[in-house]
Amino acid sequence: MVVRLLLFLFAVSCTCLLNVARAADENDYYRLETIVASPAATESRSKTWRPAPDGLAMEVSGIAVLDDKRVAVAIRKGEVWILGGVYDDPPENVTYKRFASALHEPLGLLKLGDSLYTTQRSELTRLRDSDGDDVADEYLTVAKGWGVTGHYHEYAYGPKLDGDGNLWVTLNIGLGLKGKQLQRTVHEPTLNLRQGRWRGWGMKIGSDGELIPICAGMRSPSGLGANAEGDMFYTDQQGNWVATNSLHHMREGVFFHHAEALASMNLPGSPISGIEKIPNGVPFPEAVRLLPQLQPPAVWFPYKKAGQSTTDIMLDESDGKFGPFAGQLFIGEFTQAAMTRVFLEKVGGEYQGTCFPFRYGFASAVLRMAQGTDGSMFVGLTNRGWSSLGTASYGLQRLIWTGQTPFEIKEMRARPDGFELLFTKPVDRETATNVASYALKSYTYLYHSTYGSDEIQNKNLTIPVATVSDDGLRVHLQVDGLRELFVHELTAKGIRSVDGEPLLHAEAYYTLNRIPKK
Repeated sequence: MVVRLLLFLFAVSCTCLLNVARAADENDYYRLETIVASPAATESRSKTWRPAPDGLAMEVSGIAVLDDKRVAVAIRKGEVWILGGVYDDPPENVTYKRFASALHEPLGLLKLGDSLYTTQRSELTRLRDSDGDDVADEYLTVAKGWGVTGHYHEYAYGPKLDGDGNLWVTLNIGLGLKGKQLQRTVHEPTLNLRQGRWRGWGMKIGSDGELIPICAGMRSPSGLGANAEGDMFYTDQQGNWVATNSLHHMREGVFFHHAEALASMNLPGSPISGIEKIPNGVPFPEAVRLLPQLQPPAVWFPYKKAGQSTTDIMLDESDGKFGPFAGQLFIGEFTQAAMTRVFLEKVGGEYQGTCFPFRYGFASAVLRMAQGTDGSMFVGLTNRGWSSLGTASYGLQRLIWTGQTPFEIKEMRARPDGFELLFTKPVDRETATNVASYALKSYTYLYHSTYGSDEIQNKNLTIPVATVSDDGLRVHLQVDGLRELFVHELTAKGIRSVDGEPLLHAEAYYTLNRIPKK
């Protein structure tokens, strides 16, 4: 009898543990459907690649949703394809139609009116099918004029639309230019910098195709897009001058972090001038004080904790069809084949906010995302032969909300005396008011010309009081020792929902550029 009772209790215990594990499985809430992917992780640069459906290297570099049956995808090696049947579940009868070819590394795709727009290495191009056969017969230059020295790293991204309908593109820095490449640069004598024309800048396109320089200081701005208010943002990737991955609000006359972009500072039309010295080797908050034109990112992505190489930006405009995060931004992650989620707020008239882990386990590096007509997300993959997690080197997947709501921190807002957390489900009051359920620390980075930065000036912070709202959806954390221009890293592993669920992701990283006034 005792043995049977022990076996019964053991079985119940195992079942409970299994249910807890299942509650923490991302796939229960957002499942992945593979539309097409390479059979192996090593096929990206196959010498036998040819542009045909039976051997198509679907290295997706741009996605444009056409309707409730089809998407158009740009591929890195210079083509645009229209894929049908991509909403089928499972997608067993995908069709392929080549729409455009002979492009030079298109790194974006946008449907606008009756045309598709893509940014090639040296121009923004409009692709139009005038006779309705799903093949482009017009390739029209919309804008050009940025520098191309021949360096491999001089990528050009976009276009994306802001809230006023303006087209934007972003331009990579060239790294370690030499030889004839230097002959194709512009030179800024005071700082002694050389780069291709407008390299490291965010550009708006005028109605007549004019390039309008807006902001500078980008290293590798692979992602760009508008938030719900129509303001434009871009993501940057860790490297020289760039401490870790970051999200920035693009606005006129702002300098971000990569100094070599200032080679174009004195060109006609530049909204930036007068920078005579760049601080080097100081903590980032000190650099901001020393250089007034330097503006902090809205969000830092702590390295490895929240990705290693940020890519695309997608606004959830589904009004709940993609789950409980409508109006928030989703950020692609290359190396970890993953995706993060960003909540933004304005404090003192400027954006700042939180990044959260969201979804891991994509087949390859996430480069492009687009929201389908049903609210699901199309995810374009390519690792370009660089290192990324996953079972493939390229492909197209679809991320679908299952209808189940995960227990997550939906928002993390700054308060004069701490932070307020908004959850997707009511919290268990006992665990949520127990300050031992939380751990909080803050840190910043070095601003310097070398590659990346460790977290510096680390400090563990005290949470004396945690207060739960009447509806159980909000927790106010009183915090001692908030620091402006520091990342505040929260871990909430002890908290539970009213149903006993742990958080699907217990980490949140708030970039506290400004503490709200009382």
